[in-house]
Amino acid sequence: MANTDAVSVRVFSLNCWGIRYLTKHCPQRYAMIGEMLCKEEHDIVLLQEVWSEKDFLSLKKKLASSHPHSHYFKSGVIGSGLAIFSKHRIHDTFIYRYSLNGYPYMVHHGDWFGGKAVGMAVLNIGSLIANVYVTHLHAEYCRDKDHYLPHRVVQAWELQQFIRHTSAGADVVILGGDLNIHPQDLGNRLLRTYTGLKDSYLETPKFEGCDEGLTLIADNPFISKKELGPFEKGIRIDYILFKGSPKTDISCDFMCTTKGSIPDHPFPYSDHEALTAELRLKTHTPSDTGSDSQSKKQDSPAEKVAELVDIVTEARTEVKVGLHYAERMRYTAARTGVMGFALLILELAIAAVPCLALGAEQPFPSTSFYLLAALCFAILLTTSLLYIFYTMELKSLQGAEDQMRLAVGSLQEKLRGFPLAQPHNPQRRPPEGQEPKAFDPEE
Repeated sequence: MANTDAVSVRVFSLNCWGIRYLTKHCPQRYAMIGEMLCKEEHDIVLLQEVWSEKDFLSLKKKLASSHPHSHYFKSGVIGSGLAIFSKHRIHDTFIYRYSLNGYPYMVHHGDWFGGKAVGMAVLNIGSLIANVYVTHLHAEYCRDKDHYLPHRVVQAWELQQFIRHTSAGADVVILGGDLNIHPQDLGNRLLRTYTGLKDSYLETPKFEGCDEGLTLIADNPFISKKELGPFEKGIRIDYILFKGSPKTDISCDFMCTTKGSIPDHPFPYSDHEALTAELRLKTHTPSDTGSDSQSKKQDSPAEKVAELVDIVTEARTEVKVGLHYAERMRYTAARTGVMGFALLILELAIAAVPCLALGAEQPFPSTSFYLLAALCFAILLTTSLLYIFYTMELKSLQGAEDQMRLAVGSLQEKLRGFPLAQPHNPQRRPPEGQEPKAFDPEE
């Protein structure tokens, strides 16, 4: 293959844990992050949990010379927390907010107020068009009883759809962020297998950083062992993913992460570890493009389609679990609302007694009467809002399940077109640390 061009791109990703007044040493850590980014001069910087626009503007001012192009993605009550800084000009941006993102009454988790989303920026890297995505999925607070799993699966489903439908004309696709999913979790397999994105950690020949590429580690002073649950050393939930196109080859030459403590500083940049990946982009001559595309098609047998059928079917199962839970909660809210409404009617009937019976006195003390009426009204209002919320959740889950059902039908029809298709084991999983096989929807 004759390469006509080769470009090196350094990509940086970090969950900044930047909640003003709530997270430890927030202003000092932002100052440290800004100094480090000025010094390292990455080509593309992808940040998550930059919850305050003031902090973004402070970073923008500090990085004006090293990263003159930037964008802050706004969403939700307190923002999406997503930001991008780039040496290359940003020509276009777009943000897609996930349809499901936790529950508003889980205030101590706060995901619902954050407006989790995926942000896209279109850059020109030399003569290449690069679609760069930054995202932050819903957190996993309890692995054994993960009530948010259906939401995170739907987010992964919407993320892969968004990437596939917006990157058709791109030469290079780069995704960075805190996915809050382990390497072999359902959401990760769904995202990477459907889009063909490759994991920098698994692809690089040279790695420096935490063992097994962990990005939330026990050695970080901001992390308590309770947060890690059964994973004593830590977990890997932050990623830099990439893929090329028929016109462009992309590979990862080197990747590194921070290791908790930072030299000459009293504390690390964040509770998450920072990731840096050095990617190499190579363009092809027109004559090479056709033969390369042909070889890629030969590397996509029926097994890959069958694997994708299994993954989407598994995702449908998790979404159905979420549907049943939302239906139960909506029924509970409706039943409680009816009880509150009945008590309110009873209160009004009792209040009408003195008016209908001349000379009769109110049978209850007025203060207690009004307090009980206020309680009944509060119950009715709260349950009505919850009923509306659970109805919206049901609609989103049903929509995702319908999309998955159509996708499975289409994939099964495609699978029947392979004459040598072999039976596939639904329980089969790629070995730990092995890249799942990519599926090209255009095949």
